[in-house]
Order: sequence, then C-alpha cells, then structure tokens
Amino acid sequence: MRRNHETPAGSLHRLTVDSTALQSNLLGDPGRREVVVYLPHGHDGRGLPLLVDLVGFTAGGPAHVNWRNFGENLPERLDRLIAAEAMPRVVVAFPDCFTRLGGNQYVNSDAMGHWETFLIEEMLPVVEERFGCGGRGRRGVFGKSSGGYGAIVHAMRHADCWAAAACHSGDMAFELCYLPEMPSLLRALAKKEGSIETFVTDFEAGPKWNGKDIHNLMTLAMAATYDPDPEAFCGIRLPVDPETCEVIAERWAAWQRWDPVLLAERHAADLKTLKGLWIDCGKVDQYNLVYGARRLHRKLVAAGVDHVYEEFDDNHSAVDYRMDASLPFLSKALS
Repeated sequence: MRRNHETPAGSLHRLTVDSTALQSNLLGDPGRREVVVYLPHGHDGRGLPLLVDLVGFTAGGPAHVNWRNFGENLPERLDRLIAAEAMPRVVVAFPDCFTRLGGNQYVNSDAMGHWETFLIEEMLPVVEERFGCGGRGRRGVFGKSSGGYGAIVHAMRHADCWAAAACHSGDMAFELCYLPEMPSLLRALAKKEGSIETFVTDFEAGPKWNGKDIHNLMTLAMAATYDPDPEAFCGIRLPVDPETCEVIAERWAAWQRWDPVLLAERHAADLKTLKGLWIDCGKVDQYNLVYGARRLHRKLVAAGVDHVYEEFDDNHSAVDYRMDASLPFLSKALS
C-alpha cells in the first residue's frame, strides 16, 4: 500500500548485469547482479540525469524499493518530491551489492570483489544504454552509512565519472568508528576458538541473527575490504593482536589508506570538479561518525572545496528523511 495514492507513481524496471569484475571474489558471491531502475511518472528516462543509490550495511539496493510501513520507500519519496516540483526528474538505479559478509564499501577488494569496477564499467553502461540517461557530467551517487562511505570515496577517486555526490553519515575517522568494535569482535571469536571461519559459518547457519553478531560480521567485512589476505578464509585478517587487541601498525596503516578524512588530502582537486557535494551527519551518531564528518568538512573548507555540510539533531538510525534535502540538491546540480 502506498502512503499517498494521489501522487503519480513512477515505474520500476529490473535489469540483470553479468559481472566479470566480481567473479574472482573470495566470498563465493555471484557475479550476476540485479539492478532496479526507477523512472519518473510519464517519462522513459531518455535525457535525464542518473542517480545511483548505494545502501548501508546489511541492505541491498532492491531493499529500497520495498514497501515501508508508516512511511515511504525511496521510489515513493521520489514521486512525492518530483510531483511537488521540489526536484527535477531523474532516473535512479538501485544495484544489488549485498555480500556474504553482510554488506559492501563499494571499493575494489580482492576478497570482497572489484565493486568500483562493477559499478562504473559494468553497471553504468547497461543502465545508460537501456534508458538513454546519465552520461558524463550527468551522474550522481548517494548513500548512507556504508553507502555514504561509498559515495564520498567514489566522488574522490572517480570524479571523472561522477559529477555529484551525497554522503549521509558515511564511515570516516576509522580510529573512532572501527577500532572501538575490535574488543567485541575478539570476544566473539574467543567463543569460536579464535576461528573467523567458524564464526562466519555458525552465523550463516542461524536460525536467528542478533545485533552484536551482525556488528561483528560488519567488522570482518571491513577487514576483507581494506586489507584483504588472499590466503585467509574469505580474505579476512585483523588489524589487531587477537590476544591483546593491540593495533598492528602495518595492518592498520592499510586500513587508514581508505579513510575519507585522509583521502581528502590527496583528492581535493578532484572534488573541486564536482557540480555538487553534500555531506551530513547526526549530532549524536552512535558510531562516532560526526567527528569524522567535522574533520572532513574542515579539510574541505581549508582546501577550498565547495560543498554543503549539515549536522542534524538525530543519531545514525532511520534518517532516510534527510534525502528530502539531498535528492533535490543532487538533481538540481545535475540538471
């Protein structure tokens, strides 16, 4: 049931992308991926800008088009904003980037898969050819949490592809958002005789999945993303000593190379080429992400990178309403 039956509804189309870039991942995940594409009411998509939605950990792109109780899914949100003339019409792609480890950071990893390559070189051409949308200077990427991380890192590393980006509560300042999770992970692994493989396979067996185990799985996914070991189970190696939780300098340095706060120092010139950059975070984000957002904001100001930065009175959870501001911003920048 739609929240508002009077708003003209756009249409959803399901495509399949057979990826070469993802085939060699160490998780055993499939290379065939579904992409749901939203077209605004009464339009075939031709000539419109294209936005790509990168979802947060534990979700997949198609989840954002599912029915929502007491609220809107993302297509309904787009319908409302477009009908109210709060934003120009756009095409939006929702790629399925879910993994065995529960999520994705949308960068290339020998363990998780080459997700940057998939999104840019494989998915975009399929969507743009099918609907005649997007193209150079007409593509934007947005997301929240892990998706926010993916959006800001893609904007930094691939400004030649993406012309605008919105990062909602994205992972950054890794020492604040990831290191505090390590003791919990080590305690969980100790119950499995220190075996990452046993923890993962027992988790997969279910039949229920509690929040602590999901957070621990997320930490393992980050390890497989930022510093994979091709010889380890699912490519996972930790950046801390399993007995003392002391940071292993070489391993942690490999993680930090992917921290947006540090990446910004090398990619300020790339960010200056964007038509629009949006960054926001809740003031009481329970993963400490607001402190990283503030650091990134300061660096962008110092480097002269034009962007919108906002903090709002909320935490990390259920903040999709922030897209009422970012989606019009992106669509106007690209139009």
